Amino acid sequence: MKGGDRMRNKVAAIGMGVLMLTIGMFAGANIIGSANAADSTTQTTQSTKPPQDSTFDPSKGGHIGANGTKEELLTGDTADEVKKAAQKAVPGATIERVETDAEGAKYEAHMTKSDGSQVTVKLDSNFNVTSTENGIK
Repeated sequence: MKGGDRMRNKVAAIGMGVLMLTIGMFAGANIIGSANAADSTTQTTQSTKPPQDSTFDPSKGGHIGANGTKEELLTGDTADEVKKAAQKAVPGATIERVETDAEGAKYEAHMTKSDGSQVTVKLDSNFNVTSTENGIK
């Protein structure tokens, strides 16, 4: 083989190597891009739920409903009225907290029955019980 042929073969081999490297990087970028697209889809899906504070303490209220509404703890006369109506609806249960409701009712009372099970009493703006949901904490 002549020197010129060897040189052409080396250049061709280098060119082929660069081409393969470029194709590999392009394919890798597509794979990474697809993975990132999947991650961003996941993040978008997750972002439809309002973020919860990592220090969220349900005994202090502040639950954020699926609609983005934040529940607030009740105080004063409103809290007293909600407690009175909830205790009438579920006699003997202990009230854990009373708050506004993010899922349709005006107010809610989170309670624990004497058997340890949880119940949530939902009320309208006139303190009438609209529903009682078992197993909700």
